[in-house]
Amino acid sequence: MAGTKVGIIGCGNISGIYLQNLTKTFHNIQLVACADMIAERAEAKAAEHGIRAMSVEAMLADPEISIVVNLTIPKAHASVTLQALDAGKHVYLEKPFAIRREDGLAMLAKAREKGLRIGCAPDTFLGGGIQTCRKLLDDGWVGKPVGATAFMTCHGHEGWHPDPEFYYEVGGGPMFDMGPYYLTALVNLLGPVASAAGHADVTFPTRTITSAKKFGKIVPVEVPTHITGLLRFADGQSATVMTSFDVWHSQLPRIELYGSEGTMIVPDPNTFGGPVLLRRMGQEDWSAMPLSHGHADNSRGIGVADMARGIAAGTPHRADMTLAYHVLDVMHAIHDAARGECTVKLASSCSRPEALPIVDLYAANASFK
Repeated sequence: MAGTKVGIIGCGNISGIYLQNLTKTFHNIQLVACADMIAERAEAKAAEHGIRAMSVEAMLADPEISIVVNLTIPKAHASVTLQALDAGKHVYLEKPFAIRREDGLAMLAKAREKGLRIGCAPDTFLGGGIQTCRKLLDDGWVGKPVGATAFMTCHGHEGWHPDPEFYYEVGGGPMFDMGPYYLTALVNLLGPVASAAGHADVTFPTRTITSAKKFGKIVPVEVPTHITGLLRFADGQSATVMTSFDVWHSQLPRIELYGSEGTMIVPDPNTFGGPVLLRRMGQEDWSAMPLSHGHADNSRGIGVADMARGIAAGTPHRADMTLAYHVLDVMHAIHDAARGECTVKLASSCSRPEALPIVDLYAANASFK
């Protein structure tokens, strides 16, 4: 099989869908190996997917592997990415880009110094659902964008995740865990953020794990778990964003986008498909819009394929490091504003990602241009 050769570092909970998709779905990449600090875990995943298990050191030394997919826990994102860049590898990593702004800036500087690329999840905005919303917006279906609301509410992950502690440690919390999906979707639709205000609270000082592996373990909460942000975009629109691990039940929409001529309901940005609902001025009900783009199922890894395409063609990729760092900066700005009871101007910016064409770039007969 032809394609850019890829290796995965980190074989934890999220790795399964990447291993599946990078071996079977995207035809311009070839997943050849995986690595993990627990060798047995890498060996099990390698055997399941027909690839090699390697040490991290061996993977970084392998001249055939061009892209390293960093699926380590958030607090290891920066160190593993910098190590891979020093080894001459392009890197695609799971969200968030880093925990600290300083680490994110170091990653940007290292990539530019080495002439290498970094891509970063989420790539859900490249799925059929949000790309359909992007096309409808760009084609004027809701008129001039006015603003948006975005809500992610649940009661945390300790009831299902086998190792949920990191969700309540520094670098975790609902904004750093789930905020990247919502903020990336909003930047894709409305462009970069100029300023942020916010409030942040810890409702429950401890959490009790009820998933089977660590049932009954009590976890201290180190980060805010109910965060409300108010964003002003560079083009003048505003958005309210709420992320919470403190809500038992809710009927709030995921994302709504408001325009001068109508409203669009954007699908869950942690998924790739629909539904996409539209209601224009004067209409009495919502219309379900057909998806204009493919990859409506769980297509995690499409950002890796898009980065490989960009490397081969010498063109930008969409889930790029400036977008990912800007989202990191926005999340910190909301927390900073909450602590200071003020509005924080963003020091970073990014380009609005180019919309995907309707034709599938990653089909078996695609030209990858």
